[in-house]
Amino acid sequence: MSTPNLTNLSDPNISLCSPRPSSGQDPHTPVVVVSPKPIQCPPNHVIIKVDRFGFSANNITYQALGEHPHFRYFDFHAAPESAVRNISPRTHGLIPVWGFGTIIKSTHPKLQEGERVYGYLAPTRYLLLPVSPADVNKFSFYVPRPHLPADRRPYNQLLRCATDPQYSPTPISEDLTMLYRPLFWTSYWCEDWLHSSGYRRGVSTVLISSASSKTAFCLAYLIGKRIRRGDISRNTKVIGLTSKKNLAFTKKLQLYDEVLEYSSFASAPSFQGKADSRWLYVDVAGNDDVNKRLNAHFASPYTGKLAASIALGFTTLSPSSTDVASMNWTANTFDTTTTTATESGSGGSLLASPFWPRVEQFFMPEWLDVRRHQIPIMEIFSRQNQAWQELMEDCVGWVELERVYGPAGVEAAYGRLSKEGLGPDKGLIWSLWDEPKTMLSRL
Repeated sequence: MSTPNLTNLSDPNISLCSPRPSSGQDPHTPVVVVSPKPIQCPPNHVIIKVDRFGFSANNITYQALGEHPHFRYFDFHAAPESAVRNISPRTHGLIPVWGFGTIIKSTHPKLQEGERVYGYLAPTRYLLLPVSPADVNKFSFYVPRPHLPADRRPYNQLLRCATDPQYSPTPISEDLTMLYRPLFWTSYWCEDWLHSSGYRRGVSTVLISSASSKTAFCLAYLIGKRIRRGDISRNTKVIGLTSKKNLAFTKKLQLYDEVLEYSSFASAPSFQGKADSRWLYVDVAGNDDVNKRLNAHFASPYTGKLAASIALGFTTLSPSSTDVASMNWTANTFDTTTTTATESGSGGSLLASPFWPRVEQFFMPEWLDVRRHQIPIMEIFSRQNQAWQELMEDCVGWVELERVYGPAGVEAAYGRLSKEGLGPDKGLIWSLWDEPKTMLSRL
């Protein structure tokens, strides 16, 4: 996508750019780039004024995996060119963000100027996007990205707020949407996948790492609802693993039956004995040290059996992680019939030991693509609308929103986040437009 030739210097575009890992530059040093505001709008395009967007550890993961051959997050939006700052799409990327914007120019006959939209945008003020000519309906439209796999379609969708049943036109509701919607649907469809397999023929305990993260505690929330409805055994326990500094917050959520520290979980009574118990592990952290200790624990014949091990996230990943390029991530066939050495004989080439299962990698777009062939699309919409309505009622008080405005404020906030991390009790809402710098509001 090329930068338009015509400019408006009194109203430039401003973008937050991140160094690509291959550039050799410090990935923790974001750059605010001033570039021409898009003026020309080719046929079947829209120009969107990006108002606000959410930012979390999930976006840091997007950056870290920006050039990973499976994820390719830097291939959704091209960085601007800036000879002054030595910035180009070859050296920098735009981290995808979930946010709200307004169409200020449209050359597609079914999309009108002034429409409010929500979707996978970029940290910028103005965004020029192509529109699939025949892929516009009253609920949404799609950005054609033929260079990406077809299962990335959910990321290519922009929702039209006027007809979105999950949309509420208040600032707080929009903030909650940007904060939870991307992460919640990952948790929702992961739980749907687990339930479709009967939680691997039934388990006594679901163990979730990075328990203080939104993806993890939304999954715990959904499993808890499933238990209370009686869809799975009411004796099923949900245990969270977290760091010492996040222990109090995670317990306060009251979404887990028990919360344990990474450093001492193996000594907890719930991990002792019970050789006939079956556990399901959902790894949101992606912490190799924790996973090695966990596998070592379950290798003992005197402990329970690890029935499944699911890789759901990488909350410990940072933009400067050195092992990203060597990460082995492959598409999931969602075949749960061969999960352990004892169940599959020699069929588990990814197994490290007969005492624990092969790691199953979950990527939401891949599972949603499967479910679209199993469930009518209107049924999917109905289920999602119901789940979202319930979440909006239940999530009040979980976290505190922090809004940051203006290029300088966002650049500084991003620098702090990439280097120091983010407390789990905060939800960040950013805008590259100038407003009061910071506002806190208890949800």
